[in-house]
Amino acid sequence: QVQLVESGGGLVQAGGSLRLSCAASGRTFSSYAMGWFRQAPGKEREFAAAISWNGGRTYYADSVKGRFTISRDNAKNTLYLQMNSLRPEDTAVYYCASGNSVLLGVADYWGQGTQVTVSS
Repeated sequence: QVQLVESGGGLVQAGGSLRLSCAASGRTFSSYAMGWFRQAPGKEREFAAAISWNGGRTYYADSVKGRFTISRDNAKNTLYLQMNSLRPEDTAVYYCASGNSVLLGVADYWGQGTQVTVSS
C-alpha cells in the first residue's frame, strides 16, 4: 500500500513563505516522478510543479514559476515544495502525487492534501 502524507500547510500573510513536505512509503520512491497539485475553493485541481525521478528536471506552472521550488530527497523518501512570495490566489489545498505521468495530471497515487491559506 502506497502512502503519501503531506505536511507544512498553514496560514501565512501575503509575501510570506511556507515549505510543504510529502513523506512517501510503500514503493520505491526514487523510481518515480513526483508532483504537486492544488485545488482552490470552487475550482478544478491544477498542476503546480513536478520533478523527475532523480531530481534532474523540474517543471512549473506559469503561475508559480520563480516563486515556488520543488525538490526531493530520495534518501528520505520525501518531496518538498518551497513556496515564497505567496499571494492570496495561492490559497488552496495542496496535494502531492506520484507517477511518471504527473505532468499530464495523471498520478498513480495521491496524498490527502494540506491546506494553504494566504491572507492579504
